[in-house]
Amino acid sequence: MSLPKVFITRPLPVQVVEQVAARCEVKVHTEDAPLDAMKLAEACREIEGLMSCGARVGEDVLEQAPRLRVIANVAVGYDNIDVAACTRRRIVVTNTPDVLTETTADLCFALLMAVARRIVECDRYAREGHWHYWKWGYFWGADLFGKTLGVYGLGRIGKAVARRARGFSMRILYYDFVRHSPALEQELGVQFVDRETLLRESDFLTLHVPFIPETHHLISVRELAMLKPTAFLINAARGKVVDETALVEALQSRRIAGAGLDVFEQEPHIHPTLLTLPNVVLTPHVGSATSETRLAMATLAAENLLAALEGRRPPNPVNPEIYT
Repeated sequence: MSLPKVFITRPLPVQVVEQVAARCEVKVHTEDAPLDAMKLAEACREIEGLMSCGARVGEDVLEQAPRLRVIANVAVGYDNIDVAACTRRRIVVTNTPDVLTETTADLCFALLMAVARRIVECDRYAREGHWHYWKWGYFWGADLFGKTLGVYGLGRIGKAVARRARGFSMRILYYDFVRHSPALEQELGVQFVDRETLLRESDFLTLHVPFIPETHHLISVRELAMLKPTAFLINAARGKVVDETALVEALQSRRIAGAGLDVFEQEPHIHPTLLTLPNVVLTPHVGSATSETRLAMATLAAENLLAALEGRRPPNPVNPEIYT
């Protein structure tokens, strides 16, 4: 019996590729760069399994892949894949939750601390040779200790960020579409509030929502106007949940104090004005970028892929309805 054919869209860790190759016929795109839709469709014509790392998989690709049975996304977010189209074709889509929770929470807190204490500005000042003597009045930032952290979306990563905030004795507010149990709120030391209270009272507002139609431009002109002038916005969720034009205007006018951003509305394009603003810390979508976490993500994606190809329910389907 012939082995199922699999295409991997990035050069993933050798041990993961070998894990898949032991049970499948594998081809790997060896360049760590995205494939355009035409090349991806060509690579998918004969395959049954796709390990997608940053690839956009839409109708144009799916219609060229009649044998495709599973797309194992090497990420927790899957807005790069047309899940509805996959479901219609009985293609299971999987993702890699949990394994990147703590690392992404670390990055959120790193952004929060960096923008609050002006770390990037200070680093540049020191590197460029401007530091000739100590000054009383330069690079004043904002304290974290005792301040109010607003967590918009208390999912896996939101909870992990809340746990870190307790170490800074922060008051932690949260808003979510569904309120969590009193037991969990007590465990995390968080207080549920309505959306407007979260916006008005947060010294630091961190976003942890998926990108779905309901969260498009979740933070826009109205929401930014509710924030304190001393507030900071942190986004390591999805770029499109923030209206980037409105954010730029708020930052330029000092309507808010600053922002830490790992994701952008038109990735990899960054709004050109953001690049010029000193009160913003920018990172290129590196929330899960540690060696341990990336290996765990790739390994879990491989487990999802192999399970589906072997007729088993994978650990992490995002469209489980195809199994009903």
